[in-house]
Amino acid sequence: MQVEGYRIHKWGGDLAWEAFDVPEPGPGEALVRVEACAIGLTVLNWMRGDLGNDPALLPRVPGHEIIGWVETVGEGVHAPAPGDRVMAYIYLSCGYCQPCRSGQDSMCENLAGYLSVHCDGGYAPYVTLPARNLVPLPASIPTAQAVAIPDAIASPLHMVRTRAGVRVGDRVAIIGAGGGLGLHMIQLARLYGGEVAGLEIAEEKLPAVEEVGATPVHARALDRLDPALWGKDRPSVVIDLVGQRETLAWGLQALAPGGRMVLLTTFRDIDVPLDPREMVLRQLTVLGSRHASKSEYVEAAELVASGRIRPVVTQVVSPQEVGEVHRALRAGTLVGRGALTWTN
Repeated sequence: MQVEGYRIHKWGGDLAWEAFDVPEPGPGEALVRVEACAIGLTVLNWMRGDLGNDPALLPRVPGHEIIGWVETVGEGVHAPAPGDRVMAYIYLSCGYCQPCRSGQDSMCENLAGYLSVHCDGGYAPYVTLPARNLVPLPASIPTAQAVAIPDAIASPLHMVRTRAGVRVGDRVAIIGAGGGLGLHMIQLARLYGGEVAGLEIAEEKLPAVEEVGATPVHARALDRLDPALWGKDRPSVVIDLVGQRETLAWGLQALAPGGRMVLLTTFRDIDVPLDPREMVLRQLTVLGSRHASKSEYVEAAELVASGRIRPVVTQVVSPQEVGEVHRALRAGTLVGRGALTWTN
């Protein structure tokens, strides 16, 4: 099948609109008609080569947060079936190793890579994927809500509940709260009982931070920001979605005794010094959080379907308008997530 869509031919290069072939599904694969693909900073980071920059992987169709409909399946595929609505799981996990069998798909011991880096993604109207990477999605959830589930909601669910263990009484500071992950992270932290402060350098994003239930904090000058964000109280949990030395250092020093800091966004060559004595005396915990499991995709969809989490997708665009969303992301002005839609 030949389609028209976006590909990149160089890591860090520009999108090229062109015609190319989408392979028919082989054994264990499925052909998916893409309904929509979310657009967030991670797309730009991966296009830059942050998760793989081997020229042999190119050309590549970007876009990893895919929802769509199964068109056909290859030999040996019993589920999903043609006509099923699905979300695409981002990690190309094997499904057989101990972590996969225990529901820790992102920790797969035989990881084959990442959707839109090591195989094509959702910036084209069709994509062929391993059937085991397709997770059921209720048909009742509108496109503009569903597109946020595979990453912008599932990742915060894993981070808040499984890694940070947010509970009633926690004071949660989220750095980078106005983006696609941040606005959903606020909602998840509040759902599990946390009192939330949303730190954001873009002042125009603060109303959205407040709207989803956090205390908005203008954090342009972190070095002068008092960590006692709740009067005399410091955060018991800091979640860093920015991943820069300044934000990492502020988060560590801001924690209350016994606090925990959770990291998700990472970049090459970014580190931060840890003082072991300080860690011990203040009994601090630093945790990494690696995406989400397939079962957490399903739970995230249930949270959206029930209305307990409200997806924040502020720009839903046609293929011709993708560049506008990319420019907004680079300028730091996009609130929440964007979405590329292939169907009306």
